[in-house]
Amino acid sequence: MSTSTLLGLVTLATLFAIESALPFYQAAERQGSSRYRHAANNLLLAMIAGAIGALTAPLLVVSTQLAAEHGFGLCNLLELPWLACALIAFWLFDGWMYAWHRANHEIPFLWRFHRVHHTDPAMDSTTALRFHPGEILFSTLLNAVVLALLGMSLAMLALYKAVMICVILLHHSNVRLPARWDSALRHVIVPPSMHRIHHSERRKETDSNYDTVFSFWDRLFGSFRTREHYEDIRFGTGTYDGADCQTPLRLLALPLKPVRPASA
Repeated sequence: MSTSTLLGLVTLATLFAIESALPFYQAAERQGSSRYRHAANNLLLAMIAGAIGALTAPLLVVSTQLAAEHGFGLCNLLELPWLACALIAFWLFDGWMYAWHRANHEIPFLWRFHRVHHTDPAMDSTTALRFHPGEILFSTLLNAVVLALLGMSLAMLALYKAVMICVILLHHSNVRLPARWDSALRHVIVPPSMHRIHHSERRKETDSNYDTVFSFWDRLFGSFRTREHYEDIRFGTGTYDGADCQTPLRLLALPLKPVRPASA
């Protein structure tokens, strides 16, 4: 088991427990046995997507090895100390994650797969892992190219993934953070409040706040959005959000269904 996977499991278990004690949203349908069914559906889908990720992971290994052997990619060309290259690559790879996430919203074909992540009507920490295997496949193929262009090593990628999994689990969570903590986090990383807007069923809010780790890309590229109140956010896309659509088999088939306009 990789370090990032182990760290992710520990973080997920911790946040899932805290969500029970200090939930931001306390509606009855987000608590009790339905919460565990919701988690089971999301985690089963995550396991299927994870299997695809594991099968395609050798592409990432080959990409980094070829770049290193041929002196290709930014880090290999700069010949800087490892730590300096790791920090630059971390920052640039996070910028790529912003671009990829935004593309998943703006390109209709990609949105068919990415909407599986957004049709969750009760966002919590398990939502962070709810992705269609097709999206994971496309992401891995493109990540292999980006890794080569950046000249990232597997160790640098492991560092990014370890930080990323902790941050995305936190900002998807239903944990009630003190307002001052949430506000302080926003200066550096994506806090829960910022990402809750991204999961709103209002399309103009869904198409905003694409950041993964660092919170400044949205401000830099004009996609940052906030709101005065967060308690009344309705999660989902406005379609395919019902309980009958939340089973793993239905979610796997969702890209084949028509794309209906989301709420304005």
